[in-house]
Amino acid sequence: MTIKIYGPTASRAARALWIVHELGIPYEHIAVEMKDLKNPDYLKVNPNGKVPAMVDGDFKLFESMAINLYLAAKHGKDGFMPSSLEDQALCNQWSYWGMTELEKPLLTILIDMFMTPPDKRKPEAVAEAQKMLPKPLAVLNGALEGRDYLLGSTFTVADLNLASILSWAKPIKFDFSPFPNVNAWLDRCLSRPAFKAARGSK
Repeated sequence: MTIKIYGPTASRAARALWIVHELGIPYEHIAVEMKDLKNPDYLKVNPNGKVPAMVDGDFKLFESMAINLYLAAKHGKDGFMPSSLEDQALCNQWSYWGMTELEKPLLTILIDMFMTPPDKRKPEAVAEAQKMLPKPLAVLNGALEGRDYLLGSTFTVADLNLASILSWAKPIKFDFSPFPNVNAWLDRCLSRPAFKAARGSK
């Protein structure tokens, strides 16, 4: 059965598009535009009027991390969704941690830099967001010491979810030199063919 992924590629829907490519899940991409999010038909899919959303048969789901963790649990193979409860909890931990510790400051900088007219930009907000990043990145750098991926030598849904957030650091040209483990890990994740295929989705 083909699942449906709703949302433009340049949104959090990119995470779901990455995972369907990573796992070879048949899918239909419905690139619903922001102006259509209040359409009654779409509100039946996601009553919040936001993206992404997913439909799998009769099952509907919103929130990008919930979608990815569901798809990893249902379709994951070769350790992509680990079998032990402890490692599954670590996948949840790193996914939620990325959203609480990194997503807001990165998005603040990205929106100000690329989506805000010059006269509306808020350099003080960007400066504050920049200050928020070193502490969590130091935590991540330590967690990656001596390992290729978050849980060891295998790429898992934890890496995909967290790298999908940190990928926003690339267009803002964030300086990762104080965090070499993070830099090498992120490049490793973003070099995967599935990530590149997802970015080419329409």
